[in-house]
Amino acid sequence: MTVAVFGSINMDVTAYMDRLPQPGETLHGRDYKLGLGGKGANQAVAARRLGSEVAFIARLGADDFAAAAARELASYDVDRSLILNDAGGATGIAIINVGESGENFISLIGGSNLRVDTSDVERGRAALGKAQVLLLQLEVPLAASLAAAAVTRASGGMVILDPAPAPANGLARETLAAVDLITPNETETAQILGWRPSTLQEGLKAARELRGAGVAGAIVKLGARGLAVASANGEGMIEAFKVAAIDTVAAGDCFNGGLANALERGLPILEAARFAAACGALSTTKKGAAAAAPTRAEVEAFLAER
Repeated sequence: MTVAVFGSINMDVTAYMDRLPQPGETLHGRDYKLGLGGKGANQAVAARRLGSEVAFIARLGADDFAAAAARELASYDVDRSLILNDAGGATGIAIINVGESGENFISLIGGSNLRVDTSDVERGRAALGKAQVLLLQLEVPLAASLAAAAVTRASGGMVILDPAPAPANGLARETLAAVDLITPNETETAQILGWRPSTLQEGLKAARELRGAGVAGAIVKLGARGLAVASANGEGMIEAFKVAAIDTVAAGDCFNGGLANALERGLPILEAARFAAACGALSTTKKGAAAAAPTRAEVEAFLAER
């Protein structure tokens, strides 16, 4: 049983601030952290720390950041055999500012992530064909991601798309139909549907609209309000877990890694969504991106208390 991840790797430079700066303003920060990030790497680490076997198909550049990223992936026991060191590109980086309550803004320089293409699909074809669940994001070119999705679906696997960064012109119906489950937050939902949900009831309405637009199932994430699920196998709303958040950078990625792990284990969609929500909530109590991913034991202990 395998989770495959087709996506991005970054090194993150994260500054922790008392508050986020305004345009043109310079502020002293409290601390900084250099660590592994990128939505693909975060999802791969999240699923691996929960116990999934993970096949990660991605690219690094040929630079010092690539060596650092490879070391961190190895420290999390993520298999690197399908990661290409791209001599023509630079490793992606993200420059992140995090405010006191955990809110953040991010500048992303894609580097070799933007050079991912169908040759990467061919390199990972065997793993994609064996995957029970494939995780996708939008930090690598969409055409390559859809080609990867086609390989997994042809073999009976499930494809989950986190539509982030949010595309300015939304997603075509053909793209939605090419995946089994989409997991947008409220901003990404607005980019796709043209309106922004602000309550759980509106989140459920949006999830149903996404299904009507072509995707088989949708989970709309509403941050501190919770999430809404609409699929052929169940509908419902799940309130957010209350935690003392210090860094929300990896919450969505840990959610998706947790969702893939839960669905791989055969959990029903609503139970899987609740497990994933716990993964995302726990990640906000730690600093960093990949480093914030919780273990299976941590998640199960957290859920046992609720």
